[in-house]
Amino acid sequence: MFGFIKNSLSKTVEAIKTVAPKKKKTFTKDEIEDILLEADVSYELVEMILEQTYQDKISREILRSKLLSTLAHTSYTEPEDVKLPFVELIIGVNGAGKTTTISKLARKYKNDGKKVILGAGDTFRAAAIEQLTLWANKLEIPIVSSKQGHDSSAVAYDTIDSAKAKNLDHVIIDTAGRLHTQKNLAQELKKIHRICGKAHEGSPHRTVLIIDGTQGNSAIEQAKAFHDMVGIDGVIITKLDGTAKGGSVFSIAYALELPILYVGVGEQPDDLVEFDKYEFVDSLLDAIYDEEKEEQKTQKAQEPQVVQEEKEQLQESDNSKELLKEFLDAERLVLLKELTPTKMQVNYANTPVDTTIEFVNGKWRYC
Repeated sequence: MFGFIKNSLSKTVEAIKTVAPKKKKTFTKDEIEDILLEADVSYELVEMILEQTYQDKISREILRSKLLSTLAHTSYTEPEDVKLPFVELIIGVNGAGKTTTISKLARKYKNDGKKVILGAGDTFRAAAIEQLTLWANKLEIPIVSSKQGHDSSAVAYDTIDSAKAKNLDHVIIDTAGRLHTQKNLAQELKKIHRICGKAHEGSPHRTVLIIDGTQGNSAIEQAKAFHDMVGIDGVIITKLDGTAKGGSVFSIAYALELPILYVGVGEQPDDLVEFDKYEFVDSLLDAIYDEEKEEQKTQKAQEPQVVQEEKEQLQESDNSKELLKEFLDAERLVLLKELTPTKMQVNYANTPVDTTIEFVNGKWRYC
């Protein structure tokens, strides 16, 4: 997975190298500003990151913590106790890559041993039904479709009804990306959303927005409009391999505060990888920073007594890891680095400011 994400950022890395041709151990604020802007991180976010950075020389570790904090909301948790089939509504403007992404999702679920059905709900765009049908036939997956111009919500209902009758696991429903006005599109999407709930209580279980990565930061307002229409549960960013605007992922994630489920890294059915914020950030930082040599291999043999005592303290509390996760979630923190066994460097989710927490008397707290 790491290789796929790293390769997909090759054009972004090329753009960065025009302003930072040589790798270094530290950069000035002005240099970091040029690097981030060249990668298409929004100006407002770049300014905020630099304002929250108090060091004159910015190391990899410092920049990594700031970038990770902008991705604090990108993790996704599956809804619990879902009665199958699991229904997904796929939305986005025409040309963003909805049809291709639907086929990639279907391929992934099928490879995982799940039974999938597609719903060709984009009955307004010419050839949309035919394109999705071709993919369904290629992947040997059933599809429910109608003629162009027919009621798309009826397609959604019939797809879910068919999945329930055949005991299928996943329903993926395509939708229109553009009607004559935004008001018409909003009404259509809300209707499909409502009909899904009638066909299967609690559905759609996930509404996914497809964002074209080549649009960069210009996709943010578009995404906000869709979120206002029906509410978005997660985002998939497509065409990341074909753009030098990979840095816009930070801006999109920070502005929308929505999970990024997958990124598209090619045209083939398997070219869809789960988004991992750590791999994404490290792939970019590898392009500009020198590798720092770690000389800690012999440290274990000379481990200080205080560190050993801290480890023993953690061992006495069997659920320290669970308590750490609960504390991070409750306080909306991002874990950055283990300073000692009982001290962690963290970052506030809402603003990129570092702080430290410690494990004392059986619980985690701020230092």
